[in-house]
Amino acid sequence: MRISIFSGQGAELVPGLVSAIHKQATTIPLWCGVSGLAGDEQSDQRHHGGPDRALHYYPADHYPWWHNWQTALGLPAPRTPWQPAAFGENLSGVGLTEAQACIGDVYRLGEALIQISQPRSPCFKLNQRFGYGQLSQVMQLSGRCGWLLRVLEEGMVMPQERLELVDRPYPELTVKRTADILFNQLRNEADLLLLLENPALSPNWRKHAADWLEHGTIADWQRRLLGPESLRLP
Repeated sequence: MRISIFSGQGAELVPGLVSAIHKQATTIPLWCGVSGLAGDEQSDQRHHGGPDRALHYYPADHYPWWHNWQTALGLPAPRTPWQPAAFGENLSGVGLTEAQACIGDVYRLGEALIQISQPRSPCFKLNQRFGYGQLSQVMQLSGRCGWLLRVLEEGMVMPQERLELVDRPYPELTVKRTADILFNQLRNEADLLLLLENPALSPNWRKHAADWLEHGTIADWQRRLLGPESLRLP
């Protein structure tokens, strides 16, 4: 399948809040290294970037759904149009969603070899990006989160590049199922063990599974999904 490539730099999202969610379609070949695309920035290094979060894929298939969601609720137009790169992704295409993509999938992207490491965990910055106070929660509940990838082999990628599946070692663990286990279902020890024991899943997500197994209490999502009170939208 053919996909588009996006990159960008940090900028002020709202006063006092910097984000690199603003991405533009690249027009030149870019180096895809273990830290991501050349010229692409992650402003919040604690929650973004690093070897297991070098790239973000968001299915372009979902943008019509978001438009329907906004229209059906009678909401005003979003601050950012529903189009590829709106969710800050580096990669976007049609034909591959969370229901098909699996943790550990290995893909050839130009000269680079990349692997799915975890679902995306939505955060409150999306609410500011689009102007809807509950968008991050809707994304998490609907499973339309996209996913993050690590780079196994570095190489050049073109502005419009082919994404080809090379290996699918864990077909039973789709990105959607992975997200649902932590976000959208009751505590299930067998499912949490499935995450904990998967070597391709990022250490961060495996720790979340381990913590829920050990303590029996779901993680606190409030700050991630809603942000500080001073930045919360109605």
